[in-house]
Amino acid sequence: MKLANLLMDRRINIDLKAHTKEEAVLELLDMIKAEGLSLDYDEILRSIQERDEVESTSYGHGFAFPHSRTNAVSELYILIGISKNGLCDKTPDNIPLHAVCLLLTPSTIAKLYLQTLAGLASFARMEGTLDVLHTVRNSLDLIKYISDTNVMVDKELMVKDVMRHNVVSVKPDDTLKEVANQMFRNRLSALAVVDQNNKLLGAISDRDLIKAALPDYKTLISNLNYSMDIEPFEELLKREDKIKVSQLYRDDYEVTTPNTRIVEVAAMMIFKDITRVFVTSEDNLVGILLRKDIVNMIIRG
Repeated sequence: MKLANLLMDRRINIDLKAHTKEEAVLELLDMIKAEGLSLDYDEILRSIQERDEVESTSYGHGFAFPHSRTNAVSELYILIGISKNGLCDKTPDNIPLHAVCLLLTPSTIAKLYLQTLAGLASFARMEGTLDVLHTVRNSLDLIKYISDTNVMVDKELMVKDVMRHNVVSVKPDDTLKEVANQMFRNRLSALAVVDQNNKLLGAISDRDLIKAALPDYKTLISNLNYSMDIEPFEELLKREDKIKVSQLYRDDYEVTTPNTRIVEVAAMMIFKDITRVFVTSEDNLVGILLRKDIVNMIIRG
């Protein structure tokens, strides 16, 4: 089913007057009120705000997806607001917020809600989307444009719907210092290792860095009184600009494809007790799926 088939022109506002995302949510809720629908709007708003307090629903690319799963509604509502001038809210990529897509769904409906959210995110990532939002003349124009993009609401949630598309990576000739800086800067415990053509070669983790400092860690564990002639971490720091990724990275990593069912990968992650799976297309790195992202999107919403 096309994403556009779920949209209603009366629930799209292409000229928001709001200055912030919070004001935009109120303006979008007013469209439902104008339909004469008797809903517990206080409870709906509380639920939306509660979700945003857990983690900002500003997605990047100029989009935000405030949403609520609440028993205050009995069906899925999709409301879209466009701000031509941009909202004042902080965004993860510093691109001004121009589109607010509000999703309301009953607590008992999970599948369609997740698929719709994934479809809207796919639309947001498309090149040129923001330019179109500035030029649409009415809500029907926007629905037609979304229809022409052929963004689908899949029957099942796929890896591409949950994975991170921007993957931090390093190359074999990069140094240990560069790896450590990337891990610290991006708050990551592992990085993909790719060649010049973005072909996935392996992975390097914080564990690999520590092992580089403690090559005799098994001896140390078996004999805690084992004496070392040098301080291992100090010695590692002295060589951080000389040790290359090629000396440390591992090629025993797990991969999947964007169109694999999320349930299959989740089951594999549990069975193998792993926290990340790299996503490839024709051996090229296109994303990464983290176990915590499955929890964040599917379980927490």
